[in-house]
Amino acid sequence: MRQLRIQLSTQNVALIAPLAFLALFFLYPLWAILRLSFANGLAGVWAVLADDYTWRVLGFSAGQAALSTILTVLVGLPGAYVFARYRFPGKELLRALAGVPFVMPTVVVSAAFGALLGPRGLINVGLQGLLGLAQPPLRIPNGLGLVLLAHVFYNYTVVLRMVGGFWANLDPRLEQAAAVLGATRRRALWEVTLPLLLPSLGAAALLVFIFSFTSFGVIVILGGPRMATLEVAIYRETAQLLRLDVAATLALLQAACTLAMSLLYTRLAARSAMPLDRLPRSAVARRPRGLGQQLLVATNALLLLLLG
Repeated sequence: MRQLRIQLSTQNVALIAPLAFLALFFLYPLWAILRLSFANGLAGVWAVLADDYTWRVLGFSAGQAALSTILTVLVGLPGAYVFARYRFPGKELLRALAGVPFVMPTVVVSAAFGALLGPRGLINVGLQGLLGLAQPPLRIPNGLGLVLLAHVFYNYTVVLRMVGGFWANLDPRLEQAAAVLGATRRRALWEVTLPLLLPSLGAAALLVFIFSFTSFGVIVILGGPRMATLEVAIYRETAQLLRLDVAATLALLQAACTLAMSLLYTRLAARSAMPLDRLPRSAVARRPRGLGQQLLVATNALLLLLLG
């Protein structure tokens, strides 16, 4: 009997502890946001949602996230292909290095971008000394360009790992069969490989979009005072303007957008996990043959070293 009581007590603690954590760190903050949002009733919420500034901020958040996603996918897809289809020395080390930017603090990354690409950055100083120039040749002012570069730097590993991991298990004999039937390499890529990659590619792109949509530190440090995502607008309304009701309404708007995107991501991720006729990675990857393939591997390895 005593043993049964101890077991029930342990089960109660195991149940109550996560529920208490959820209530304290999720439900209570959510309730506080709702209370602040509706402090002035529905009229206050509607006033914020009807404000042009809110929709400008939302539009910029979505626009820069879309651009960041497109650039990240364009840069990441060749790397995903190289890591999926080729074996080369240092591959596992480079794969590990690809995850380093993802865990770096935004302050460190932003300062590094300034030290590397700024007017007195390493690249400009080196080019001035090499070419004898009086003015820095590379001028990238704080703004959208640096923000997009930083987002690509952060999120490259998402595409590399999610798409590359799925691609590495796809049977290359599918493309070979398409070639036997008369398809060119480009047509086989568009009509055979990409349709199979779409779930993982869509999930990776959506995850990059979510990370960029909720960006804060990169926007504040590299974007300049005129650029504001919803995260930055919430911070300004809270810390500078002290309009907590407006900040809470913006937070609710962002939470709704993020929840919708997260649900879509979950659905795409589940589709990318559907069983296919896949092979082990060791049976798919091969050594690069010819100068073109070697250059492709070397270029992507160099890019990954620069990003890492």
